[in-house]
Amino acid sequence: MKPRKILFLTLYTFSLTGGIEKVCSTFIKVLAGLKKNKIIGNSLTLAMHDKADEISDYLAFSGNKIGFGLSAIRNGAQADIIILSHINLLIFAKLVRTINPSKRIILFAHGIEIWKPLATWKKKMLATVEIWAVSNYTAVQIHQKHQVPQSCIKVLNNSLASDFQFQEKAKPLILLEKYSINVQQKVLLTICRLSSTEQYKGYDLVLLALKDLIKIKPDFIYFIVGKADQTEQKRVDDLIAEYGLQKKVICTGYVSEEELNKYYQLADIFIMPSKGEGFGLVFIEAAANGCDVIAGNADGSDDALLSGELGLLVNPDNIEEIYHGLVCLLSKPLRLDEIKSRQKKVKEHFGFEHYSRKVEELLKH
Repeated sequence: MKPRKILFLTLYTFSLTGGIEKVCSTFIKVLAGLKKNKIIGNSLTLAMHDKADEISDYLAFSGNKIGFGLSAIRNGAQADIIILSHINLLIFAKLVRTINPSKRIILFAHGIEIWKPLATWKKKMLATVEIWAVSNYTAVQIHQKHQVPQSCIKVLNNSLASDFQFQEKAKPLILLEKYSINVQQKVLLTICRLSSTEQYKGYDLVLLALKDLIKIKPDFIYFIVGKADQTEQKRVDDLIAEYGLQKKVICTGYVSEEELNKYYQLADIFIMPSKGEGFGLVFIEAAANGCDVIAGNADGSDDALLSGELGLLVNPDNIEEIYHGLVCLLSKPLRLDEIKSRQKKVKEHFGFEHYSRKVEELLKH
């Protein structure tokens, strides 16, 4: 029997632009499609911190936790399935379970938010809900760190946005002119939040590798795109100065989603040797935009790169591997047929249609 009503609980969906928020936005579109095709009866999304947004089957509470909680409990009691976008929402499922102990609960598990130590009640409850992990790595971490039975965990890789358009690689003239870049100059790119409390994205090791790369392949420019806190920006600026890369590195700060696509199109190589990715949406976005990719091999990035089919996986702690990876990719740029082949794989494995079908299958189980 098809689910009559699904309740989807989120912290943020449209008010922030991070990976989890992109997943939430995409998932809402999946639910809308399943409802249109009569796979589910109805759905409702409640967003705790979002401002009001005029879309159907969606309520935003602007940070009103009490109002959100009361609505979550009331609607959760009536729903066939409650889906949680983040483990911090697990308390609301726990409260609904006091009313209906057999309520079907599904939890999205992304990365570090669920790898870290958890309260005892959360660990116990994880063994009683369905967990949709965004990567095999996250699934393994949940099993090992919290002793959650593997039978409770399913892998649902993230996907591209529903409106993503594959296109031929073409460097945007507006950015070439803005930064005075020669069309032949190689462009390296990292897109992430620069946080002094995380520091696992690997851009600092990329900078160290560039200190030597400039000696043999000086015709490049490296963009670090993303919002930075003041402490981390100073650390990055100090590294750039220490390594003599002031004319080779540009930190753009926050860039809108529309502008991000232009930077992907501009880049020849997307590099982020992270060691803390639950999945890494930026990797599939980069590959879909025709970039060669370098990622770390110690986290969920392996899923995003299809174990190396979509790019190069390196030890994120090994500066030599990062350096030689850059030398290798710069020496042998992707051919057009290779770009198209990778784009095809991205669509097959991480396209919106594939993601929708996988969600439908998981809901039926």
